[in-house]
Amino acid sequence: MRMRRILGLALAAATLAGISALGAVGAAAASSPNMTRDECTAAGGQVTARPYAGYVCALPDGTTQSIT
Repeated sequence: MRMRRILGLALAAATLAGISALGAVGAAAASSPNMTRDECTAAGGQVTARPYAGYVCALPDGTTQSIT
């Protein structure tokens, strides 16, 4: 009985660790990457300023990305 409880706790801990790792990887992949001004203009975009938010690149497909 005790061994079953220990194995259950180990399995639960491993499951939670796996879910946390997958969540962190998914969040990193979902965040939009920053680009430089040169990369923006090379992609055909236009650098625009947003009040209190810095500069963004407005790309021809209608999306925006932050400028670093």
